[in-house]
Amino acid sequence: MTKSSPQELVDKASAWWNTEIIDIHPGSIGLRGYAVQDLLGKVTFPEMIWLMLRGDLPSPGQAKLLEAAMVASVDHGPHAPSIAIARMAVTCGTDINGAMASAVNVLADIHGGPAQQCMTLFEQIAGELERTDNLPTLVDGILGRYVAAHGKIIPGFGHRFHPVDPRAEPLLGLVDKAAADGVVSGRYAAIAREVAAGLRRRTSKNIPMNIDGATAAIFCELGFTPQLGRGLFILSRSVGILAHAWEQMQQGGRIKGPMPKEIPYTYSGPSPRKLERD
Repeated sequence: MTKSSPQELVDKASAWWNTEIIDIHPGSIGLRGYAVQDLLGKVTFPEMIWLMLRGDLPSPGQAKLLEAAMVASVDHGPHAPSIAIARMAVTCGTDINGAMASAVNVLADIHGGPAQQCMTLFEQIAGELERTDNLPTLVDGILGRYVAAHGKIIPGFGHRFHPVDPRAEPLLGLVDKAAADGVVSGRYAAIAREVAAGLRRRTSKNIPMNIDGATAAIFCELGFTPQLGRGLFILSRSVGILAHAWEQMQQGGRIKGPMPKEIPYTYSGPSPRKLERD
C-alpha cells in the first residue's frame, strides 16, 4: 500500500464531504451561492426551505403555496401521539431537544408517513395518465391494485377524528387559485379529487380527503419528491411539538403517562396464581 503524502491526506480529508448547499470560510457564509447577509430580512422561512432543498428561490406563488401547506400541519392536539410524547417526555425531565427528538422519532409510516405514501400514489397515477385520458378508469384500477397490496386504508383520505378535515378543501382551493395564476399545473389537485371520487365508487361511502392528501397534492404540484414530502411535514409538525413541549414545561408535572392514574388499563393476562416451588 502506497503511503500518502501529507498534502494528499489533506486533499482526501477535504474531499470527504461534498456539498452544493453551503460554503463557509472565516467571515463568510454562502448558502446555495447567496451570501447569508443578503438573505436576511429579504427571504422568508418557506423560501429558505425551498432554496436549501431545491437550489434556487421559489416564485412568490410557489412560496405562498408551500407556506400554506406547512402552516396547516403544525399541530393536531395533545391526543396526537407525537405531541403527547413530547409532553410526556418533558414531565420525565427531558429538555426541549430530547422532547422534540422523541416526538419526531415517532413520525414514521403510520403517524408521519401518509403524505409521502399519498404522494407516491398520486405520482403513480400521474405517470400512467400519460398513456390514457380516462382518469376515472385509471384511478379505479390503481386503487384496486393498491387495496390488494396494502389493505383498505388509502393514505390521505378519511380521518379518525374529523368527519370532514377542515384543512383539506381550503388548501385545494389555494391550489386551484395557483393553477389559475399559472403557478402550478393543477393536475395533482385533479388527481386527488378523482381518488376521493374513486373511493366513493368503491365503497359507496364518502371518505373525504384529509390534510395528508391535500398537502400531498400541494407538494406534488410544487415538484417535491415523496421523501421530501415527509420531511416537510416533519418540519411543520416540529413547530407544534416545540410549542407543546414548552407549554408543558411551564405547566410542570412529573411523570405523566398516557392516561390519568385513576383510569385503569385493561389487563388480559392469567388470573392470580401461586408459584408452586419450594
